[in-house]
Amino acid sequence: MICAGRVAIITGGARGLGRAHALELARQGARVVINDIGVGLDGTGGDGAAAREVAGEIRAGGGEAEVHGADVGDWQQARELVDFAVQRFGRLDVLVNNAGVVRDRMFVNLSEDEWDQVVRVHLKGHAATMRHAAQHWRDRCKAGEDVRASVINTTSGAGLLGSLGQTNYAAAKAGIVGLTLNTAAELGRYGVAVNAIAPAARTRMTETVFADTMARPEDGFDEMAPDNVAPLVAWLAARSTEVSGRVFEVAGGTITVINGNTRGPTRDAGRRWRPEELGPVVKDLLDRSPTPLPVYGT
Repeated sequence: MICAGRVAIITGGARGLGRAHALELARQGARVVINDIGVGLDGTGGDGAAAREVAGEIRAGGGEAEVHGADVGDWQQARELVDFAVQRFGRLDVLVNNAGVVRDRMFVNLSEDEWDQVVRVHLKGHAATMRHAAQHWRDRCKAGEDVRASVINTTSGAGLLGSLGQTNYAAAKAGIVGLTLNTAAELGRYGVAVNAIAPAARTRMTETVFADTMARPEDGFDEMAPDNVAPLVAWLAARSTEVSGRVFEVAGGTITVINGNTRGPTRDAGRRWRPEELGPVVKDLLDRSPTPLPVYGT
């Protein structure tokens, strides 16, 4: 029960990874608000039945859960979601940003609407909920409270390395890494830790990609089950003061720290470079640098 007494919002909490996060946090003692607008992968519909089902499962197990159908890509609705959690449970301690959509297309065929939808839900949807949660935590901190809050954002291997046919998604997920690093630096003074995970799991968005990745025959361990990612989310939700500004890749039973951008080899001329002399300089720098990992799908 490492999250006992904590209040958490999980966006996109009705299915897949979000559902696994909500159930695990509840098992660990958190009171949870499950946010989901209930649309299909194509953006149509709007049925909250799946979110209510998760909340019912939590309550049946003795936990506390509420449902809120805010569109996190809408600044005002994101505020209403945070306000709802505070009004219902008296506080907010954990924000798990998980909601997302995909509109896959090769870049040369990508429409403006397909770009806007993905960036809106992923990047703006993360920023909007964080903005209003941050204000709640800052107010509590300024009132003299010892705040120990945690944000767990969701990036992707596509955001770290790129992915063919997913330029909109990769750009939004890369933006979430930048959002995570910057807010971790800004919000630490208020007792807020901000981290990100890059999960690999079989969900509605990835079921065709991971359709053939099933359980290991020898031990029955399904490497692509969303439940594999939830334990790290629960630990980050509980241990909010121990780590911040980091990105973790999670797949099956493997957790990897992503080191991000680091400075490599350097050449200093002690003056302004001349363009015609840079060829061998750049070649030398690249020769002494690690080879980048390939973009997914190449």
